[in-house]
Amino acid sequence: MTDSTAKVLVFSDDRTVREQVRLTLGRRVASDLPEIEVFEVATQGALLKTLDAGTDYALMIFDGNAQPSGGFGLAHQVKEEYADSAPIMLLVSREADAWLASWSRAEAVAPFPIDPVTMPVQAANLIRARLAQVG
Repeated sequence: MTDSTAKVLVFSDDRTVREQVRLTLGRRVASDLPEIEVFEVATQGALLKTLDAGTDYALMIFDGNAQPSGGFGLAHQVKEEYADSAPIMLLVSREADAWLASWSRAEAVAPFPIDPVTMPVQAANLIRARLAQVG
Protein backbone atom coordinates (compact mmCIF):
# COMPACT_ATOMS: atom_id res chain seq x y z
CA MET A 1 0.00 0.00 0.00
CA THR A 2 1.33 3.38 -0.90
CA ASP A 3 0.37 6.68 0.65
CA SER A 4 -1.40 7.60 -2.57
CA THR A 5 -3.75 4.60 -2.85
CA ALA A 6 -5.45 1.97 -0.72
CA LYS A 7 -5.73 -1.33 -2.56
CA VAL A 8 -9.03 -3.22 -2.39
CA LEU A 9 -9.32 -6.82 -3.62
CA VAL A 10 -12.77 -7.93 -4.80
CA PHE A 11 -13.57 -11.63 -5.28
CA SER A 12 -16.69 -12.82 -7.11
CA ASP A 13 -17.30 -15.22 -9.96
CA ASP A 14 -19.93 -12.75 -11.23
CA ARG A 15 -18.48 -9.78 -13.08
CA THR A 16 -21.64 -7.74 -12.44
CA VAL A 17 -21.12 -8.15 -8.67
CA ARG A 18 -17.49 -7.04 -9.02
CA GLU A 19 -18.63 -4.06 -11.09
CA GLN A 20 -21.31 -3.10 -8.54
CA VAL A 21 -18.73 -3.16 -5.75
CA ARG A 22 -16.28 -1.08 -7.79
CA LEU A 23 -18.94 1.49 -8.70
CA THR A 24 -20.30 1.65 -5.14
CA LEU A 25 -16.85 2.27 -3.68
CA GLY A 26 -15.94 4.85 -6.29
CA ARG A 27 -12.48 6.45 -6.20
CA ARG A 28 -12.53 7.45 -2.53
CA VAL A 29 -14.73 6.07 0.26
CA ALA A 30 -14.01 8.91 2.69
CA SER A 31 -12.35 12.31 2.49
CA ASP A 32 -9.77 11.40 5.15
CA LEU A 33 -8.61 8.30 3.26
CA PRO A 34 -6.45 7.91 0.16
CA GLU A 35 -7.99 7.07 -3.18
CA ILE A 36 -8.75 3.40 -3.61
CA GLU A 37 -7.54 1.10 -6.35
CA VAL A 38 -9.76 -1.93 -6.95
CA PHE A 39 -8.36 -5.27 -8.09
CA GLU A 40 -10.78 -7.97 -9.21
CA VAL A 41 -10.48 -11.77 -9.20
CA ALA A 42 -13.08 -14.32 -10.27
CA THR A 43 -11.74 -17.68 -9.04
CA GLN A 44 -10.30 -19.23 -5.91
CA GLY A 45 -7.05 -19.92 -7.76
CA ALA A 46 -6.71 -16.31 -8.88
CA LEU A 47 -7.45 -15.07 -5.37
CA LEU A 48 -4.81 -17.27 -3.75
CA LYS A 49 -2.26 -16.49 -6.46
CA THR A 50 -2.88 -12.77 -5.92
CA LEU A 51 -2.43 -13.12 -2.16
CA ASP A 52 0.71 -15.23 -2.64
CA ALA A 53 2.21 -12.32 -4.61
CA GLY A 54 2.39 -10.41 -1.33
CA THR A 55 0.53 -7.24 -2.27
CA ASP A 56 -0.64 -5.39 0.81
CA TYR A 57 -4.39 -4.81 0.54
CA ALA A 58 -6.28 -2.39 2.75
CA LEU A 59 -9.51 -4.39 2.35
CA MET A 60 -10.82 -7.53 0.71
CA ILE A 61 -14.46 -7.96 -0.30
CA PHE A 62 -15.68 -11.51 -0.97
CA ASP A 63 -18.97 -12.58 -2.54
CA GLY A 64 -20.56 -15.12 -0.21
CA ASN A 65 -22.57 -16.54 -3.12
CA ALA A 66 -19.62 -17.10 -5.49
CA GLN A 67 -19.50 -20.49 -7.22
CA PRO A 68 -17.95 -23.01 -7.04
CA SER A 69 -15.84 -21.57 -4.20
CA GLY A 70 -17.89 -19.35 -1.94
CA GLY A 71 -16.60 -16.32 -0.12
CA PHE A 72 -17.33 -17.79 3.32
CA GLY A 73 -14.94 -20.71 2.93
CA LEU A 74 -12.32 -18.57 1.20
CA ALA A 75 -12.47 -15.96 3.96
CA HIS A 76 -11.89 -18.71 6.53
CA GLN A 77 -9.02 -20.14 4.47
CA VAL A 78 -7.38 -16.72 4.06
CA LYS A 79 -7.63 -15.99 7.79
CA GLU A 80 -6.08 -19.40 8.57
CA GLU A 81 -3.30 -19.36 5.98
CA TYR A 82 -2.22 -15.72 5.59
CA ALA A 83 -0.80 -14.06 8.67
CA ASP A 84 -1.86 -10.46 9.10
CA SER A 85 -4.31 -10.52 6.20
CA ALA A 86 -6.32 -7.45 5.34
CA PRO A 87 -9.81 -7.20 6.80
CA ILE A 88 -12.50 -9.07 4.87
CA MET A 89 -16.01 -7.88 4.15
CA LEU A 90 -18.44 -10.59 3.06
CA LEU A 91 -21.40 -9.87 0.80
CA VAL A 92 -24.36 -11.95 1.98
CA SER A 93 -27.81 -12.37 0.47
CA ARG A 94 -29.52 -13.91 3.47
CA GLU A 95 -29.56 -12.67 7.03
CA ALA A 96 -29.45 -16.31 8.11
CA ASP A 97 -25.88 -16.50 6.76
CA ALA A 98 -24.58 -14.18 9.49
CA TRP A 99 -23.51 -17.17 11.61
CA LEU A 100 -21.45 -18.51 8.70
CA ALA A 101 -19.84 -15.11 8.26
CA SER A 102 -18.86 -15.25 11.93
CA TRP A 103 -17.27 -18.69 11.42
CA SER A 104 -15.38 -17.34 8.41
CA ARG A 105 -13.69 -14.74 10.68
CA ALA A 106 -14.65 -11.90 8.32
CA GLU A 107 -14.47 -8.50 9.99
CA ALA A 108 -17.68 -7.22 8.38
CA VAL A 109 -20.81 -8.37 6.61
CA ALA A 110 -22.59 -6.31 3.97
CA PRO A 111 -26.01 -7.11 2.53
CA PHE A 112 -26.45 -8.09 -1.07
CA PRO A 113 -27.89 -6.42 -3.08
CA ILE A 114 -25.29 -3.81 -2.21
CA ASP A 115 -26.43 -0.84 -0.15
CA PRO A 116 -24.75 2.20 -1.75
CA VAL A 117 -24.90 4.17 1.51
CA THR A 118 -23.74 1.71 4.15
CA MET A 119 -21.15 -0.28 2.17
CA PRO A 120 -18.75 2.65 1.59
CA VAL A 121 -19.04 3.58 5.30
CA GLN A 122 -18.19 0.01 6.32
CA ALA A 123 -15.33 -0.07 3.82
CA ALA A 124 -13.96 3.24 5.12
CA ASN A 125 -14.00 1.99 8.71
CA LEU A 126 -12.16 -1.21 7.77
CA ILE A 127 -9.60 0.65 5.65
CA ARG A 128 -8.96 3.14 8.47
CA ALA A 129 -8.34 0.29 10.91
CA ARG A 130 -6.00 -1.46 8.46
CA LEU A 131 -4.01 1.70 7.70
CA ALA A 132 -3.62 2.36 11.45
CA GLN A 133 -2.47 -1.24 11.95
CA VAL A 134 0.16 -1.28 9.20
CA GLY A 135 1.09 2.40 9.37
